[in-house]
Amino acid sequence: MYEYQNIFTRVQVHGPVDLGVPMRHTNFTRQGKPFFSHLLGIFGDAQIGPIYLGFLGVASLMCGFVAIEVIGLNMLASVNWSPQEFMKNFFWLTLNPPDAKYGLSLAPLKEGGWWQIAGFFLTASILLWWVRTYRRARALGMGTHVSYAFASAIWLYLVLGFIRPLLMGNFSEAVPFGIFSHLEWTNNFSVNYGNLFYNPFHMISIAFLYGSALLFAMHGATILAVSRYGGEREIEQIVDRGTASERAALFWRWTMGFNATTESIHRWAWWFAVLCPIAGGIGILLTGTVVDNWYDWGIKHGLTTGAPYDMTVPSTLP
Repeated sequence: MYEYQNIFTRVQVHGPVDLGVPMRHTNFTRQGKPFFSHLLGIFGDAQIGPIYLGFLGVASLMCGFVAIEVIGLNMLASVNWSPQEFMKNFFWLTLNPPDAKYGLSLAPLKEGGWWQIAGFFLTASILLWWVRTYRRARALGMGTHVSYAFASAIWLYLVLGFIRPLLMGNFSEAVPFGIFSHLEWTNNFSVNYGNLFYNPFHMISIAFLYGSALLFAMHGATILAVSRYGGEREIEQIVDRGTASERAALFWRWTMGFNATTESIHRWAWWFAVLCPIAGGIGILLTGTVVDNWYDWGIKHGLTTGAPYDMTVPSTLP
């Protein structure tokens, strides 16, 4: 039987607005009158607001705004303050860290100082937002899984822009602010240190990256496949027979011989996703500080024989 399927939410529920659970004592309150948006309801929850920012939210947004302004204005200045050139060359524009000669000291503004200022405020914004996620979870009586998942990404960010440059003795090792420039930095980083593909922590990170993508796809597909039976209401259906949860469990038992539970699949996905940046950060941290050339390291530890790879294409002509 043909079934209509797309990536959008098929059903939008419009009822009384949800103002949220009562808040504990705080100096701030939720702001804004809630309303519904049909457009956003196609992709997720149709209700917008109320919003709670609090001191940490406001401070984080202010620091983030300063960082974006510093980066954006420096990029605009690099094209002689031309909005047209800014838009045309946006992907190539960059704000670079200081040269190696400045070490860990404060560099002149036009020679990396602006990068240091932007990095300080961007880091402050991210860390303030992390504290906000932790405190909001506690205030709502939730677990802090979201905060620690966010912390794993912050770990990789800090390794790239602060911890490793600190260990290397200069900020020139850090990543520039820019789209193509940071991709070029990644390529040069791999070339300069003997091919990052021989870094075992990079291998582990990629395994968790692909693994988490597969787990999320499998779980998402399973719930969508049983959404006609209310599959999104997983918890309520765990102990019921003939429900979406039981059908989903039977599907994986029949096709793979094993199925995750409605709780364990989220723990599997959480750990796979979190371990991706953690392992990647460890691999980056070891590069240049412990291992100078990953290709030589791979030869020494039997990852590769070191034999040259023949790139020639054999001729098919007689």
